Amino acid sequence: MKKLFLLVLLFLLSTTTVLADAAPGDTVITLGNDLKQAQKDQLLGKFNAPNAQTVTVTNEEEHKYLDGLLSKNLIGKRAISSAMIQIAEPGKGISVETNNITWVSKAMYENALATAGVKDAIVRVDAPFPVSGTAGLTGVMKAYETATGKKIDENQKKVANEEMVTTAAIGQQIGDKEKAAELLTRLKAELAKQTGNLTDDQLRQVITNVAGQMGLTLSDSEIDSLVSVLRKIQGLNIDWNKALDQITSYKGEVQTFLNSNPEAKGLVQEILTFLQGLINQALGWFK
Repeated sequence: MKKLFLLVLLFLLSTTTVLADAAPGDTVITLGNDLKQAQKDQLLGKFNAPNAQTVTVTNEEEHKYLDGLLSKNLIGKRAISSAMIQIAEPGKGISVETNNITWVSKAMYENALATAGVKDAIVRVDAPFPVSGTAGLTGVMKAYETATGKKIDENQKKVANEEMVTTAAIGQQIGDKEKAAELLTRLKAELAKQTGNLTDDQLRQVITNVAGQMGLTLSDSEIDSLVSVLRKIQGLNIDWNKALDQITSYKGEVQTFLNSNPEAKGLVQEILTFLQGLINQALGWFK
């Protein structure tokens, strides 16, 4: 009987451990599968987290989320980008630091990770030599899943990757990665104001207005790419007010975006204004 009791107790304890939520300080490192051992040692030394769990990211996993968004030549045939994620205290948001990442800025990662549903995490993305960084997001999401024991919705992963690639491409075109990341943050803030989904024409108007406020002129193809990703972002079941608060690069500015009164009004306000105009016109007929 005692042996049976001990076995049951051990089972319950082990089950509790598996089901327990991630705690602040829990750390997971993802290493590119095609790194040489010396490169892995170099990155592990830079991450300086000897007690961290380590997992591997393969090139096949990278292609799973990037195929169709980037050319296969740009994605490459090797998994090199690596990342470390550490669970932060609740309310801290997502903060990202990068090294040897040439195409994706830290604010772009923060934006994409917030779209993927990542919360309160300290992230570092690194490589042994300069790389674009587009594959780094796959590693961070895998590390977050490992740390928390919770799977990220596959659709959210795909939308997050498309958002990152679209933002990076626009950043390259306008010559300012941070402006591109801020543009996406402002656009998400506009979506957070809406009580319903916007049409493509309404999305184009919002994009044009927000870009104009920032002094940016976007090409038709850039606007179309933003319409595509915003359409998919609208379809995600996300509380955008909370998600935006995770983007620490603009933490102090997000509320300003939400409280601002730009030319692109909320959908409900547009309808109310239109109806009020009709009422005023009708009342004028009886004067």
